[in-house]
Amino acid sequence: MFHSATGLIHLLSALLAMLTGAMVLLNRKGGHTHKRLGYAYVACMLVLNATAFMIYHLFGTFGPFHALSIVSLTVLTGGILPMWWRVKNALHWHYYFMNWSVVGLYAAFWAETLTRTLPSQRFWPMVLVATVLTATVGSLLIRRNAARFLPKKTSV
Repeated sequence: MFHSATGLIHLLSALLAMLTGAMVLLNRKGGHTHKRLGYAYVACMLVLNATAFMIYHLFGTFGPFHALSIVSLTVLTGGILPMWWRVKNALHWHYYFMNWSVVGLYAAFWAETLTRTLPSQRFWPMVLVATVLTATVGSLLIRRNAARFLPKKTSV
């Protein structure tokens, strides 16, 4: 099941990121618990992405999942830096980027699960279907809940 200790660390950080990411999304925003769980999520995601760059058994070289790890790191950075730097509309950037980070994590979960369970000729079509479904549901939930978490825009 595991090709190396790196694979085990990758799996454990993924499971912890899925757990902490879900907890952040489902609990009250802005307080100490949100921040602590959020930082735990970011730490897990950093470990997850770092270990992803050390795993090459699937393609033998830099592959599409490595490219998606770069996307994941970019989205994660887009979610955390506006809050640290307190940029204009920081909450807006934080909300969308961090939510999409979690959606991407769950899409990656389906891809990882399918690599271990499907024959190679079915793998890519099913990854595409699972990713599109995950992104569609995620998009709907992100848009539906935005009004609850983001300040109303005022016109000048």
